[in-house]
Amino acid sequence: MPLTAPDGPAGVSVRRAREDDLLAIEEVQEAAGRGELLDGVRAALHDPQRLVVVAEAAGAVVGWAKTHVHATSDGVAPAGHYLGGVTVAPAWRRRGVGTALTATRMDWLARRTGRVHYVVNAANTASIALHAPWGFREVVRSSALHGVRFAGGVGVLLRADLPAPAPTVSAAGGTR
Repeated sequence: MPLTAPDGPAGVSVRRAREDDLLAIEEVQEAAGRGELLDGVRAALHDPQRLVVVAEAAGAVVGWAKTHVHATSDGVAPAGHYLGGVTVAPAWRRRGVGTALTATRMDWLARRTGRVHYVVNAANTASIALHAPWGFREVVRSSALHGVRFAGGVGVLLRADLPAPAPTVSAAGGTR
């Protein structure tokens, strides 16, 4: 079943990525001037604790994003669920695609955890602004977080606490 961002921009849908999306993900990365190790994306596709999603418009992938799970802490960066990178093709930026990709990942994570982290270069104000509506707040700054070293030397660890999922009502009238 495809994942769909409820607040996505008109004409853009978000769904779980598949193995046959890897070439399109690579093309989005190249268009954005970024490199990505497709082996890492492929591994994330097959990891049930992680999510990789793509945004499609007019039958083409125009963006993608993923999540991570760090089983152990790394200095000041705690163990737990993390948003991974989000990349939108330059022609599709500032149209809500990044927001749709993030909304889908946050919804997926809210069913699994009460807290989400992400790391970002301190100079990436566009990413920090993108994540602000979900309540991400700065935790710490460091030159390296979970093995990521930052251009300019400063990375930021941010955290958002998620609301507890609402209880579901069974057919017998009880909650679970």
